[in-house]
Amino acid sequence: MLIDKIRSGEKLSFAQQLKLTAQLSWPAMMAQLSSIMMQYIDAAMVGRLGADDSASVGLVSTSLWLFWGICSAVTMGFSVQVAHSIGAGDHARARRILRQAITSCLIFSVAVAFVGACIAGPLPHWLGGNEAVCPKASLYFLVFVLALPLLTMNYLGGGMLRCVGNMKVPGGLNVMMCLLDILFNFILIFPTRTISVAGFEFTMPGAGLGVLGAALGTVSAEIVTAGLMMWYLCFRQEGMAIVREKGSFRPSRDVIRKALKVSAPMTLEHAVICGAQIAVTVIVAPLGVMAIAANAFAVTAESICYMPGYGIGDAATTLVGQSYGARRLDLAKRFGYITVGLGMVTMTVMGVVLYIGAPWVMELMSPVGEIVDLGVRSLRIEAFAEPMFAASIVAYGVMIGVGDTVVPAVMNFGSIWLVRLPLAALLAPTMGLAGVWTAMCIELSFRGAIFLFRLIRGSWLKKGL
Repeated sequence: MLIDKIRSGEKLSFAQQLKLTAQLSWPAMMAQLSSIMMQYIDAAMVGRLGADDSASVGLVSTSLWLFWGICSAVTMGFSVQVAHSIGAGDHARARRILRQAITSCLIFSVAVAFVGACIAGPLPHWLGGNEAVCPKASLYFLVFVLALPLLTMNYLGGGMLRCVGNMKVPGGLNVMMCLLDILFNFILIFPTRTISVAGFEFTMPGAGLGVLGAALGTVSAEIVTAGLMMWYLCFRQEGMAIVREKGSFRPSRDVIRKALKVSAPMTLEHAVICGAQIAVTVIVAPLGVMAIAANAFAVTAESICYMPGYGIGDAATTLVGQSYGARRLDLAKRFGYITVGLGMVTMTVMGVVLYIGAPWVMELMSPVGEIVDLGVRSLRIEAFAEPMFAASIVAYGVMIGVGDTVVPAVMNFGSIWLVRLPLAALLAPTMGLAGVWTAMCIELSFRGAIFLFRLIRGSWLKKGL
């Protein structure tokens, strides 16, 4: 395999580097696509229930991203160490890190879930929701936070497999998760009804749980996927199958210290960014239920554009991480340039697709004309930011690969809090939802520029583990 040449010290031509990037990026993009499709499915199905139900999901969605992102960031501190160990050819150490990661991530995620459960009731009121929206929003949020320990195992299993270089299993399992989400949501959201297909009618059983059904359906799909992901990692993955040897699951000081060096800035950065997104929700809330729903649907719709960026970013973390672990710094830098360039080209194309297809995408999510119109206008503003957004996403993945997370976290924090939020607060009263998305477009372009500058300077190679 081409990726083995990184560990063995063999020379890789530019064509081989590009081919390896594509080989790892494609399954990672499929995994991201399945995750995005789950959001589309939830949004489209809940959108059929009405504006209040749509707003109840949209109101707490950014808060859920905060909790999910914190748990995901914690797993990365261990995954990066595994990538470095695999690059250095030390599989025994990689397995020790995995055992310690399982214990550490479970303890952390249980604590985060407890905090989330405690604030589930008042949270929608803090965010400015009305009495028609708040009860359902609280219930939707509670279901997801209670499942956080199991969802964290999904993040950990997928991250470990990708850092080893196995993109196909996480990609395939995430596609399966998408299909399960469709099935579970279809049954749990809607009541029993008669469906006509090609002239044939049949009765489709349903629980009729509405917003609660959307949460239960998605969580159930993720739990099944988490079980299979961890089973493959611990039982089947070559070099990582911890069941083949005895070892301690007790975290050691050295592994935790290095995990904290990577994860702590990422966790703090994600918390402050999601805090800013929550602040944006507070800015949008006074604009009305239609604006809240349109904003939530537009955020979900836009994710189809940046899905390739995060997929390529995952590949960048693996390629740069293993090159860095093998002490091949020139190769790590070349992989950084290749992956960022590929991400920018891909997301530019996706931005064009988004601009053209915005009306169709919004109509898929909501039958309400005002929501569709507001969402289309927002998406067409955002489409112009996609190339530079790609630069920030993939360059961040490159820097994570070497374990450099402090400066990128500060860059993300400063960009969103010092550029996006002030602009959104300034423009929203006069431009409405379009002003909020104009601020987002300007900020993402600025963020991409500063990440490109740092990538080209190369200082990130000196800040790794």
